[in-house]
Amino acid sequence: MERAGDTTSEYAGLSIGYGAALASLALAAERRGMDRGALAAELPALALATFGASRVVVHERITSWVRRPFVRPVPGEPPRRTPGIRRALGELVRCTRCTGAWVGLGLVALRLVAPAAGRAVTLVLAAIGANHLLQAAFAALARRAA
Repeated sequence: MERAGDTTSEYAGLSIGYGAALASLALAAERRGMDRGALAAELPALALATFGASRVVVHERITSWVRRPFVRPVPGEPPRRTPGIRRALGELVRCTRCTGAWVGLGLVALRLVAPAAGRAVTLVLAAIGANHLLQAAFAALARRAA
């Protein structure tokens, strides 16, 4: 029996949805003869793009509208989470690793469905990811120099 606030079934549903989307992507890639070598060569850009997009979704003010329906912040208090599937989605959009899994799936799917658009989006998001890393490195160097 589920307790009040337990999100086990919601997590299971999200996991099943992710697995189904991943399986569909794999089947579509197989049917279309996706060039695995080209995709492997794009892995560094895909990794940076996934990192950049997930950081933007989870942490940036500009994407607060994505998080707001699932996590309602109260000034001065820790975020309150809504119950059920909204709670599970709220936890997903507040976790860079969780969001990154979905972003990575979406980027590879876009690359499969619309290769040129997928590459363009990946490059833009990779630039964002590289910017995050460079900003963090600069901040760390500045702290050490101070």
